[in-house]
Parts: sequence; C-alpha cells; structure tokens
Amino acid sequence: MMACPLEQALAVMVSTFHKYSGKEGDKFKLSKAELKELLSRELPAFGTKQMDEGEFRRLMNDLDHDKDSEVDFKEYACFLACVAMGYNEFFRDAQRPRKK
Repeated sequence: MMACPLEQALAVMVSTFHKYSGKEGDKFKLSKAELKELLSRELPAFGTKQMDEGEFRRLMNDLDHDKDSEVDFKEYACFLACVAMGYNEFFRDAQRPRKK
C-alpha cells in the first residue's frame, strides 16, 4: 500500500533531519554547520544564501530553546511548523479576493 502524501511528508521531514544530524558531534542534534547545510540544500528559500551571518546566528539562537548550541528534533520540528504557518498565510492571502 502506498503511503499517503502527508505520511510521506512526515517521513521526509524525519529522514532529512537525520541525514544531516549524523554528520558530526551528537548524532541526534544539528550543529550550526549541519543546520546551515540542511537549510541551503533542503530549504533554499530559507537557505544561507538569503541570510547573512548575523541573521543565521539569530535564527540558530531562536531555534535553540535549551541553549546547548545545537538544534534537536523538537526544535527542528517547531521551526518547520513555523515555516508551514508562513506558507499557509501566504496561500491564504493569495486566495483572498482583491478589494476594489
């Protein structure tokens, strides 16, 4: 049986985290370098090409709730939820009829 699109999306979300988190240090957390690589390769709209170093540091700081200088899966999932909410706002606003 084929997985439903939402199940596939969740599997990609999880596997993408682990594809990058295992590269260095704690294999269940993203280091700053791993997060930077994940963003630039998997989310180019949010990637480091669009962000200067200061903006990236602020993002890392915002995501790193427990302040251990790494992003764990919960912090990553919260970030993706925020990105999804941003997409939802964009599509909702795009579908509103224009006021004359």
